[in-house]
Amino acid sequence: MSQQTADLAIETAGLVKTFGATRAVDGVDLAVPAGTVYGVLGPNGAGKTTTVKMLATLLRPDAGEAHVFGRDVVREADEVRGRVSLTGQYASVDEDLTGMENLVLLGRLLGHGKKGARARGERLLAAFGLAEAAGRQVKHYSGGMRRRLDIAASILNTPDLLFLDEPTTGLDPRSRNQVWEIVRAVVAQGTTVLLTTQYLDEADRLASRIAVIDRGRVIAEGTKGELKASVGAGSVHLRLRDPAQRPRAAEVLRRTLGAAVQEEPDPVALTARLGAAAGDDGAAGQAARALGELAATGITVDDFSLGQPSLDEVFLALTGHGTHDSEEVAA
Repeated sequence: MSQQTADLAIETAGLVKTFGATRAVDGVDLAVPAGTVYGVLGPNGAGKTTTVKMLATLLRPDAGEAHVFGRDVVREADEVRGRVSLTGQYASVDEDLTGMENLVLLGRLLGHGKKGARARGERLLAAFGLAEAAGRQVKHYSGGMRRRLDIAASILNTPDLLFLDEPTTGLDPRSRNQVWEIVRAVVAQGTTVLLTTQYLDEADRLASRIAVIDRGRVIAEGTKGELKASVGAGSVHLRLRDPAQRPRAAEVLRRTLGAAVQEEPDPVALTARLGAAAGDDGAAGQAARALGELAATGITVDDFSLGQPSLDEVFLALTGHGTHDSEEVAA
């Protein structure tokens, strides 16, 4: 095994899965570094969950290869299962049991003694902010509490690799932030996390590398900065002092930057998208040149900012649609 392969938690080549005439996963190649959060970003039906199920040995690939820490997911499935854990899109805990009863039950199934399972459950419930609800039936938990308990159940035995399949779907912003903090804490302990999501901000905040998947194929892969740079140098946002000058300002920006200009709902605001090849002086140089042209034309700018493209813009540029616009392809 090469050093490069040894440093990978997941490595796939040409992974394929079909359901009848539907090619849900169509030749997926992944290389996931160990000890990181790796994001798989795509809309509903893109093939994310099907890919996770194959990597977790729950589905057999129809073609291609997949290795988890160097172990083949088909020929060495038992070894793979011993090193991974999966939290799916829906909570898998028993709603009629209490939070503590769920963790003790699962702990016993994983080989812990009664005292050990309870001690482990108490530590996890406290760490996840669920200690006060430990004796309450899960059916009385909020959605965020159920999701935290589900993740706690997934790390009763600390896995080398944790699959989180859209872990914050349907959660309110506060609960999402709590789950994000849990993910960061798990990775800090040395676990690799493969996170599938259709939330662009989630991938942006958590993942060190991101694979963009659409209709069963990886269409782009890289760090957040690399993906953003691939679709443009950024955006210039500015606010004018006089709304009557906005049409003239938009014309100056189009001529100077050779970029599309969008008039915002705020009557004094404009946004210009900078292309990656719009000039040799970079985004900052282009923006400075535009500000100089505006000043020379007598247009006063009260506020100005320069930003990278968002992941929303990256996904739209790569696929031609948003993360919620794709038809359902695979579960």
